[in-house]
Amino acid sequence: MARFLRPLLRGTTYTRLLHLWVPMLMESVWLFIDPSKPWVPALVLVPVGLLPAVRVGEGVQARLLLTPDTDGTGISVTPSASWRDRGRTVLWLELRMLLAVPATFASVWLPVLTYALIRLACGYSAAVPVLDRARPHWAYGLLAPLPLLVLYGLVVGFGALATALARRLLGPSAAERLAALEERTEQLLERTRIARELHDSIGHALTVAVVQAGAARAAGDPEFTGRALVAIEETGRAALEDLERVLGVLRESERPASSRPTLADADRLLDSARASGAEIDAEVSGPVAAVPGPVSREGYRILQEALTNVLRHAGAVPARVRVAVADGTLVLEVRNPLDAEVPAPGRGSGLRGIRERAALLGGDALTGPYEGDWRVRAELPLG
Repeated sequence: MARFLRPLLRGTTYTRLLHLWVPMLMESVWLFIDPSKPWVPALVLVPVGLLPAVRVGEGVQARLLLTPDTDGTGISVTPSASWRDRGRTVLWLELRMLLAVPATFASVWLPVLTYALIRLACGYSAAVPVLDRARPHWAYGLLAPLPLLVLYGLVVGFGALATALARRLLGPSAAERLAALEERTEQLLERTRIARELHDSIGHALTVAVVQAGAARAAGDPEFTGRALVAIEETGRAALEDLERVLGVLRESERPASSRPTLADADRLLDSARASGAEIDAEVSGPVAAVPGPVSREGYRILQEALTNVLRHAGAVPARVRVAVADGTLVLEVRNPLDAEVPAPGRGSGLRGIRERAALLGGDALTGPYEGDWRVRAELPLG
Protein backbone atom coordinates (compact mmCIF):
# COMPACT_ATOMS: atom_id res chain seq x y z
CA MET A 1 0.00 0.00 0.00
CA ALA A 2 2.80 2.41 0.90
CA ARG A 3 4.48 1.71 -2.44
CA PHE A 4 1.21 2.35 -4.26
CA LEU A 5 0.79 5.76 -2.60
CA ARG A 6 4.43 6.78 -2.89
CA PRO A 7 3.93 8.89 -6.05
CA LEU A 8 1.54 11.12 -4.06
CA LEU A 9 4.51 12.27 -1.97
CA ARG A 10 6.75 13.04 -4.93
CA GLY A 11 6.90 16.56 -6.28
CA THR A 12 7.65 15.12 -9.72
CA THR A 13 4.07 13.81 -9.96
CA TYR A 14 2.65 17.33 -9.70
CA THR A 15 5.25 19.05 -11.89
CA ARG A 16 4.50 16.51 -14.60
CA LEU A 17 0.78 17.28 -14.27
CA LEU A 18 1.60 20.98 -14.65
CA HIS A 19 3.60 20.14 -17.77
CA LEU A 20 0.54 18.36 -19.19
CA TRP A 21 -1.65 21.39 -18.48
CA VAL A 22 0.55 23.94 -20.29
CA PRO A 23 -0.52 23.12 -23.90
CA MET A 24 -4.17 23.55 -22.91
CA LEU A 25 -3.58 27.26 -22.34
CA MET A 26 -3.34 27.83 -26.08
CA GLU A 27 -6.24 25.45 -26.73
CA SER A 28 -8.44 27.23 -24.17
CA VAL A 29 -7.77 30.65 -25.71
CA TRP A 30 -8.59 29.32 -29.16
CA LEU A 31 -11.87 27.77 -27.98
CA PHE A 32 -13.04 31.25 -27.02
CA ILE A 33 -12.25 32.43 -30.55
CA ASP A 34 -13.67 29.57 -32.62
CA PRO A 35 -14.88 26.49 -30.72
CA SER A 36 -16.02 24.86 -33.95
CA LYS A 37 -12.43 24.19 -35.06
CA PRO A 38 -10.53 22.84 -32.02
CA TRP A 39 -7.88 21.24 -34.29
CA VAL A 40 -6.39 24.59 -35.36
CA PRO A 41 -3.85 24.86 -32.47
CA ALA A 42 -2.50 21.41 -33.34
CA LEU A 43 -2.08 22.55 -36.94
CA VAL A 44 -0.24 25.69 -35.86
CA LEU A 45 2.24 23.60 -33.91
CA VAL A 46 3.67 22.13 -37.14
CA PRO A 47 5.44 25.28 -38.41
CA VAL A 48 6.24 26.31 -34.84
CA GLY A 49 8.07 23.04 -34.21
CA LEU A 50 10.24 23.60 -37.28
CA LEU A 51 11.88 26.61 -35.62
CA PRO A 52 15.28 25.49 -34.21
CA ALA A 53 14.90 27.51 -30.99
CA VAL A 54 11.62 25.79 -30.07
CA ARG A 55 13.55 22.63 -29.24
CA VAL A 56 15.51 24.60 -26.66
CA GLY A 57 12.35 25.83 -24.91
CA GLU A 58 10.74 22.41 -24.95
CA GLY A 59 13.90 20.82 -23.60
CA VAL A 60 14.13 23.33 -20.75
CA GLN A 61 10.47 22.77 -19.83
CA ALA A 62 10.87 19.00 -19.95
CA ARG A 63 13.95 19.10 -17.74
CA LEU A 64 12.36 21.39 -15.17
CA LEU A 65 8.92 19.77 -15.02
CA LEU A 66 9.32 16.16 -16.17
CA THR A 67 12.69 15.31 -14.64
CA PRO A 68 13.29 17.86 -11.84
CA ASP A 69 14.92 15.25 -9.58
CA THR A 70 17.60 14.26 -12.12
CA ASP A 71 20.31 16.09 -14.04
CA GLY A 72 18.22 15.92 -17.20
CA THR A 73 21.07 14.60 -19.33
CA GLY A 74 18.65 12.50 -21.37
CA ILE A 75 16.89 15.62 -22.70
CA SER A 76 18.66 18.05 -25.01
CA VAL A 77 18.48 21.84 -24.64
CA THR A 78 20.19 22.73 -27.90
CA PRO A 79 18.56 24.12 -31.07
CA SER A 80 17.51 21.76 -33.83
CA ALA A 81 20.56 21.12 -36.00
CA SER A 82 18.92 18.98 -38.69
CA TRP A 83 15.56 18.35 -40.29
CA ARG A 84 15.39 15.11 -38.33
CA ASP A 85 15.58 17.12 -35.10
CA ARG A 86 12.88 19.48 -36.37
CA GLY A 87 10.64 16.54 -37.24
CA ARG A 88 11.14 15.02 -33.80
CA THR A 89 10.24 18.37 -32.22
CA VAL A 90 7.03 18.65 -34.25
CA LEU A 91 6.05 15.10 -33.31
CA TRP A 92 6.75 15.88 -29.65
CA LEU A 93 4.54 18.98 -29.74
CA GLU A 94 1.67 17.07 -31.32
CA LEU A 95 1.92 14.17 -28.86
CA ARG A 96 2.18 16.60 -25.96
CA MET A 97 -1.04 18.28 -27.07
CA LEU A 98 -2.67 14.88 -27.52
CA LEU A 99 -1.80 13.89 -23.95
CA ALA A 100 -2.79 17.28 -22.57
CA VAL A 101 -6.44 17.06 -23.63
CA PRO A 102 -7.48 13.93 -21.66
CA ALA A 103 -5.15 14.77 -18.76
CA THR A 104 -6.65 18.24 -18.36
CA PHE A 105 -10.26 17.15 -18.66
CA ALA A 106 -9.69 14.25 -16.30
CA SER A 107 -8.02 16.44 -13.69
CA VAL A 108 -11.02 18.81 -13.80
CA TRP A 109 -14.04 16.55 -14.21
CA LEU A 110 -13.06 13.51 -12.16
CA PRO A 111 -12.82 15.54 -8.92
CA VAL A 112 -16.14 17.17 -9.86
CA LEU A 113 -17.62 13.70 -10.29
CA THR A 114 -16.38 12.69 -6.83
CA TYR A 115 -17.98 15.83 -5.41
CA ALA A 116 -21.28 14.95 -7.11
CA LEU A 117 -21.23 11.41 -5.71
CA ILE A 118 -20.63 12.73 -2.21
CA ARG A 119 -23.60 15.12 -2.58
CA LEU A 120 -25.81 12.24 -3.68
CA ALA A 121 -24.65 10.14 -0.71
CA CYS A 122 -25.51 13.01 1.63
CA GLY A 123 -29.05 13.32 0.26
CA TYR A 124 -28.55 16.29 -2.06
CA SER A 125 -28.87 16.56 -5.83
CA ALA A 126 -25.71 15.91 -7.85
CA ALA A 127 -25.59 19.42 -9.40
CA VAL A 128 -23.69 17.84 -12.33
CA PRO A 129 -25.30 17.35 -15.76
CA VAL A 130 -24.06 13.76 -16.04
CA LEU A 131 -25.85 12.76 -12.80
CA ASP A 132 -28.76 15.18 -12.93
CA ARG A 133 -31.30 12.32 -12.98
CA ALA A 134 -29.67 10.32 -10.19
CA ARG A 135 -31.57 10.10 -6.93
CA PRO A 136 -29.75 10.66 -3.65
CA HIS A 137 -28.66 7.44 -1.92
CA TRP A 138 -26.00 6.59 0.64
CA ALA A 139 -24.50 3.91 -1.68
CA TYR A 140 -23.05 6.63 -3.91
CA GLY A 141 -20.57 7.25 -1.10
CA LEU A 142 -18.96 3.90 -1.88
CA LEU A 143 -18.36 5.02 -5.47
CA ALA A 144 -16.94 8.43 -4.56
CA PRO A 145 -13.25 7.29 -4.31
CA LEU A 146 -13.30 5.64 -7.75
CA PRO A 147 -12.94 8.84 -9.86
CA LEU A 148 -10.02 9.92 -7.68
CA LEU A 149 -8.32 6.54 -8.14
CA VAL A 150 -8.79 6.83 -11.89
CA LEU A 151 -7.40 10.35 -11.80
CA TYR A 152 -4.42 9.15 -9.77
CA GLY A 153 -3.64 6.46 -12.32
CA LEU A 154 -4.04 8.83 -15.26
CA VAL A 155 -1.81 11.51 -13.75
CA VAL A 156 0.97 9.06 -12.89
CA GLY A 157 0.64 7.14 -16.15
CA PHE A 158 0.44 10.18 -18.43
CA GLY A 159 3.34 11.78 -16.59
CA ALA A 160 5.52 8.71 -17.06
CA LEU A 161 4.48 8.46 -20.71
CA ALA A 162 5.26 12.14 -21.34
CA THR A 163 8.68 11.70 -19.73
CA ALA A 164 9.47 8.67 -21.88
CA LEU A 165 8.39 10.51 -25.03
CA ALA A 166 10.48 13.54 -24.08
CA ARG A 167 13.59 11.44 -23.66
CA ARG A 168 12.89 9.76 -26.99
CA LEU A 169 11.96 12.81 -29.08
CA LEU A 170 13.89 15.57 -27.29
CA GLY A 171 16.89 13.42 -26.45
CA PRO A 172 20.32 14.09 -27.94
CA SER A 173 20.67 13.34 -31.61
CA ALA A 174 23.41 11.07 -32.93
CA ALA A 175 25.58 14.10 -33.71
CA GLU A 176 25.09 15.50 -30.20
CA ARG A 177 25.91 12.16 -28.60
CA LEU A 178 29.06 11.94 -30.71
CA ALA A 179 30.05 15.48 -29.74
CA ALA A 180 29.45 14.70 -26.05
CA LEU A 181 31.53 11.53 -26.36
CA GLU A 182 34.36 13.44 -28.02
CA GLU A 183 34.22 16.09 -25.29
CA ARG A 184 34.33 13.44 -22.58
CA THR A 185 37.25 11.74 -24.32
CA GLU A 186 39.13 15.04 -24.50
CA GLN A 187 38.53 15.60 -20.79
CA LEU A 188 39.84 12.16 -19.91
CA LEU A 189 42.90 12.64 -22.12
CA GLU A 190 43.56 16.01 -20.52
CA ARG A 191 43.28 14.53 -17.03
CA THR A 192 45.69 11.75 -18.00
CA ARG A 193 48.13 14.26 -19.46
CA ILE A 194 47.97 16.42 -16.34
CA ALA A 195 48.58 13.35 -14.17
CA ARG A 196 51.67 12.54 -16.23
CA GLU A 197 52.82 16.15 -16.02
CA LEU A 198 52.58 16.15 -12.23
CA HIS A 199 54.24 12.75 -11.94
CA ASP A 200 57.17 13.69 -14.17
CA SER A 201 57.77 17.19 -12.85
CA ILE A 202 57.18 16.71 -9.13
CA GLY A 203 58.68 13.23 -9.15
CA HIS A 204 61.85 14.53 -10.77
CA ALA A 205 62.15 17.40 -8.27
CA LEU A 206 61.63 15.16 -5.26
CA THR A 207 64.10 12.59 -6.56
CA VAL A 208 66.77 15.23 -7.09
CA ALA A 209 66.10 16.70 -3.63
CA VAL A 210 66.36 13.29 -1.94
CA VAL A 211 69.56 12.35 -3.77
CA GLN A 212 71.16 15.73 -3.09
CA ALA A 213 70.21 15.72 0.58
CA GLY A 214 71.52 12.17 1.05
CA ALA A 215 74.78 12.94 -0.73
CA ALA A 216 75.29 16.13 1.30
CA ARG A 217 74.68 14.30 4.56
CA ALA A 218 77.09 11.52 3.61
CA ALA A 219 79.82 13.87 2.33
CA GLY A 220 79.99 16.07 5.41
CA ASP A 221 81.62 18.80 3.29
CA PRO A 222 80.21 22.33 3.81
CA GLU A 223 81.10 23.35 0.25
CA PHE A 224 79.38 20.30 -1.25
CA THR A 225 76.41 20.84 1.03
CA GLY A 226 76.10 24.41 -0.25
CA ARG A 227 76.09 23.22 -3.87
CA ALA A 228 73.51 20.58 -3.00
CA LEU A 229 71.24 23.14 -1.38
CA VAL A 230 71.50 25.39 -4.43
CA ALA A 231 70.58 22.47 -6.70
CA ILE A 232 67.63 21.56 -4.45
CA GLU A 233 66.46 25.19 -4.49
CA GLU A 234 66.64 25.48 -8.29
CA THR A 235 64.91 22.15 -8.87
CA GLY A 236 62.21 22.97 -6.32
CA ARG A 237 61.57 26.35 -7.91
CA ALA A 238 61.19 24.80 -11.34
CA ALA A 239 58.81 22.20 -9.92
CA LEU A 240 56.72 24.92 -8.27
CA GLU A 241 56.44 26.73 -11.61
CA ASP A 242 55.24 23.52 -13.26
CA LEU A 243 52.81 22.90 -10.43
CA GLU A 244 51.34 26.41 -10.69
CA ARG A 245 50.89 26.02 -14.43
CA VAL A 246 49.14 22.65 -14.11
CA LEU A 247 46.90 23.89 -11.30
CA GLY A 248 46.05 26.92 -13.44
CA VAL A 249 44.86 24.60 -16.20
CA LEU A 250 42.73 22.69 -13.67
CA ARG A 251 41.18 25.89 -12.33
CA GLU A 252 40.45 27.27 -15.80
CA SER A 253 39.38 24.37 -17.96
CA GLU A 254 39.05 26.55 -21.07
CA ARG A 255 42.60 27.86 -20.82
CA PRO A 256 45.06 25.79 -22.88
CA ALA A 257 48.27 24.57 -21.31
CA SER A 258 51.09 26.88 -22.31
CA SER A 259 54.73 27.57 -21.52
CA ARG A 260 55.47 23.89 -21.09
CA PRO A 261 59.19 23.13 -21.22
CA THR A 262 60.63 21.76 -24.45
CA LEU A 263 63.86 20.08 -25.49
CA ALA A 264 65.35 23.58 -25.67
CA ASP A 265 65.26 23.44 -21.86
CA ALA A 266 66.98 20.06 -21.71
CA ASP A 267 70.18 21.62 -20.34
CA ARG A 268 68.29 22.34 -17.13
CA LEU A 269 67.55 18.64 -16.73
CA LEU A 270 71.12 17.64 -17.44
CA ASP A 271 72.54 20.23 -15.03
CA SER A 272 70.13 19.08 -12.34
CA ALA A 273 71.20 15.45 -12.79
CA ARG A 274 74.88 16.42 -12.76
CA ALA A 275 74.36 18.44 -9.59
CA SER A 276 72.96 15.29 -8.01
CA GLY A 277 76.27 13.53 -8.61
CA ALA A 278 75.47 11.66 -11.81
CA GLU A 279 78.04 11.76 -14.61
CA ILE A 280 76.05 12.74 -17.67
CA ASP A 281 77.55 12.23 -21.11
CA ALA A 282 75.17 14.06 -23.44
CA GLU A 283 75.16 13.90 -27.22
CA VAL A 284 72.81 16.13 -29.21
CA SER A 285 72.67 15.98 -32.99
CA GLY A 286 70.37 17.37 -35.64
CA PRO A 287 68.10 20.42 -35.65
CA VAL A 288 66.56 19.96 -32.19
CA ALA A 289 65.25 23.54 -32.17
CA ALA A 290 63.16 22.75 -35.26
CA VAL A 291 61.28 19.88 -33.60
CA PRO A 292 57.51 20.63 -33.56
CA GLY A 293 56.16 21.92 -30.26
CA PRO A 294 54.04 18.90 -29.21
CA VAL A 295 56.88 16.46 -29.98
CA SER A 296 59.46 18.67 -28.28
CA ARG A 297 57.34 19.03 -25.13
CA GLU A 298 56.63 15.32 -24.84
CA GLY A 299 60.27 14.57 -25.60
CA TYR A 300 61.31 16.78 -22.70
CA ARG A 301 59.02 14.88 -20.34
CA ILE A 302 60.30 11.52 -21.57
CA LEU A 303 63.89 12.65 -21.02
CA GLN A 304 62.97 14.00 -17.59
CA GLU A 305 61.36 10.73 -16.49
CA ALA A 306 64.27 8.69 -17.82
CA LEU A 307 66.80 10.78 -15.85
CA THR A 308 64.56 10.61 -12.78
CA ASN A 309 64.61 6.82 -13.01
CA VAL A 310 68.40 6.84 -13.21
CA LEU A 311 68.69 8.93 -10.03
CA ARG A 312 65.95 7.06 -8.19
CA HIS A 313 66.99 3.49 -8.96
CA ALA A 314 70.71 3.66 -9.80
CA GLY A 315 71.86 6.76 -7.93
CA ALA A 316 74.87 8.87 -8.90
CA VAL A 317 76.14 6.66 -11.75
CA PRO A 318 77.44 7.50 -15.22
CA ALA A 319 74.64 7.92 -17.73
CA ARG A 320 74.69 8.44 -21.47
CA VAL A 321 72.07 10.69 -22.99
CA ARG A 322 71.49 10.86 -26.73
CA VAL A 323 69.12 13.28 -28.46
CA ALA A 324 69.08 12.98 -32.24
CA VAL A 325 66.89 14.40 -34.97
CA ALA A 326 67.20 12.73 -38.36
CA ASP A 327 64.99 11.38 -41.15
CA GLY A 328 61.84 12.90 -39.67
CA THR A 329 62.29 11.17 -36.31
CA LEU A 330 63.31 12.31 -32.86
CA VAL A 331 65.34 9.70 -31.01
CA LEU A 332 65.80 9.92 -27.25
CA GLU A 333 68.00 7.41 -25.45
CA VAL A 334 69.19 7.27 -21.86
CA ARG A 335 71.48 4.44 -20.71
CA ASN A 336 73.10 3.72 -17.37
CA PRO A 337 74.98 0.75 -15.93
CA LEU A 338 72.66 -1.98 -14.78
CA ASP A 339 73.11 -3.08 -11.18
CA ALA A 340 72.50 -6.60 -9.90
CA GLU A 341 68.77 -6.07 -9.42
CA VAL A 342 66.89 -5.89 -12.70
CA PRO A 343 63.56 -4.02 -12.43
CA ALA A 344 60.55 -5.87 -13.71
CA PRO A 345 59.55 -4.80 -17.26
CA GLY A 346 56.92 -2.09 -17.25
CA ARG A 347 56.99 -1.64 -13.48
CA GLY A 348 55.89 1.76 -12.19
CA SER A 349 53.79 4.56 -13.63
CA GLY A 350 56.87 6.42 -14.88
CA LEU A 351 57.88 3.87 -17.50
CA ARG A 352 54.24 3.38 -18.42
CA GLY A 353 53.90 7.15 -18.84
CA ILE A 354 56.90 7.15 -21.21
CA ARG A 355 55.29 4.52 -23.39
CA GLU A 356 51.94 6.33 -23.31
CA ARG A 357 53.53 9.63 -24.38
CA ALA A 358 55.30 7.96 -27.25
CA ALA A 359 52.18 6.09 -28.36
CA LEU A 360 50.04 9.25 -28.36
CA LEU A 361 52.46 10.79 -30.86
CA GLY A 362 52.51 7.69 -33.04
CA GLY A 363 55.92 6.64 -31.82
CA ASP A 364 57.39 3.83 -29.80
CA ALA A 365 59.34 3.48 -26.55
CA LEU A 366 61.47 0.62 -25.26
CA THR A 367 62.54 0.24 -21.64
CA GLY A 368 64.63 -2.52 -20.11
CA PRO A 369 68.05 -4.16 -20.00
CA TYR A 370 70.22 -3.79 -23.10
CA GLU A 371 73.88 -4.86 -23.50
CA GLY A 372 74.56 -4.66 -19.77
CA ASP A 373 72.84 -1.30 -19.35
CA TRP A 374 69.38 -0.15 -18.43
CA ARG A 375 68.07 1.64 -21.48
CA VAL A 376 65.15 3.94 -22.17
CA ARG A 377 64.78 4.61 -25.89
CA ALA A 378 61.95 6.52 -27.55
CA GLU A 379 61.42 7.25 -31.22
CA LEU A 380 58.90 9.98 -32.02
CA PRO A 381 57.86 10.91 -35.57
CA LEU A 382 58.05 14.62 -36.32
CA GLY A 383 55.09 14.60 -38.71
